[in-house]
Amino acid sequence: MVSGPACITDLPLEVLEHILVISDPIDVASVAQVCRLFRGLVYTAGDEHFWRALYLAQSFDDPREAVTYLGKRRTDIKWREELQRIIRARTVVNDASNTVCRPDERCQVLRTLLDMVTNVPPIPFPECEPTSRNVLWMQTLLQDGAFLDLESHSHEEEQLRARLHTWFGLTDRDALATKRVVSRAYVYSQRNYLSSNSFGPFMRDGSGVVNWVHMQKLAHVFASAMVEREEDEELAFESCSLSLTFCQAVIPPSLNLNRETDWAGVEGLWRISYCFMDHRELLIYNDHNLPEDEPLDPTIFEEGELQETFCAVDIFFRVINVEPDPDHPARPKINYIGEMDGNFSIVGYVKLTPDDQIRWHFVAGNGDQPVWWGEAIVMGNIRSQYGVLGAWSTTMHDPQDPIGPFWMQCQHPIED
Repeated sequence: MVSGPACITDLPLEVLEHILVISDPIDVASVAQVCRLFRGLVYTAGDEHFWRALYLAQSFDDPREAVTYLGKRRTDIKWREELQRIIRARTVVNDASNTVCRPDERCQVLRTLLDMVTNVPPIPFPECEPTSRNVLWMQTLLQDGAFLDLESHSHEEEQLRARLHTWFGLTDRDALATKRVVSRAYVYSQRNYLSSNSFGPFMRDGSGVVNWVHMQKLAHVFASAMVEREEDEELAFESCSLSLTFCQAVIPPSLNLNRETDWAGVEGLWRISYCFMDHRELLIYNDHNLPEDEPLDPTIFEEGELQETFCAVDIFFRVINVEPDPDHPARPKINYIGEMDGNFSIVGYVKLTPDDQIRWHFVAGNGDQPVWWGEAIVMGNIRSQYGVLGAWSTTMHDPQDPIGPFWMQCQHPIED
């Protein structure tokens, strides 16, 4: 007796499901259009068993082990919806022609990519090696910088793209001299430091919401300068951690952030690194004789000879008290102080912004006469080794006073 031709649909359902699970999700979607059997396996199951298995077969973190940006465990994972969003985002990013993405989904794609890096498993201690598969996937996807450099079509898209770029760190395209000119011109323009944005990287409407375009320029300027100085063996700067690699939250197993007074990990020894350009050149660039509606001349940054001066100080911070934050009951405002050599002191606070970002503010100086002013935002997830990035100025905020970027990283945290 001669049997008929073999057909893949003759295989047991368990085998067919396994074949689909180890396939790329794009191929799974194509197979589901072949016949009712495959469509039923993929789309009409009563639970998300298949989609959970398909998600976990990809090169992503297990979302059940992840925490949010502020350290909360994830609940109610929608396996199918999240995986479809991720694969759609991958398709859009890999589209060299920039024709696949619909205008109404551009922000959704950016939010999906941000979700991938703001929801990752924590590491238990600062000395642990980074382990996030999401981060490795994202670094491969975005390293050339083409997607991050696309023109944004709305304010929301611009802010989302800038935030993703800030978190990602330097791309291949960020090494271009023209891009660095643009970032330096933004960072060292005194027009971008006003009372309406607290003289820091915030929106100018007084809302306290983070301006991620400003943050991205600060990150580009500071990280580029750090990379240059890492090549000079005479300088004692450690490897720059301003990159997505270091974005994972650091949460020891015994730590309950909802019960921890110092939920932001303020207490400990911190290194504050800061840079600035020559004050004479700063004043030349910020020509106060120009009308406000005329752009500043960035030629001084195009000549290739401008050098930023780098300095670093180590300061021990300790929490002095906390204040309730009605908008964020589980994350109270943290007031802290810091001292160096018994003379130089810092007084500041850490609190959440209206858009739930972790803000650091301080004034610093000798004795009771503060001279310096700092405004910064936490990079990476809560308590991560990514550090805190922002802008410094003077407490007088005189138009002729110096300004520049700074970056803080905890060297030795204090754990109870």
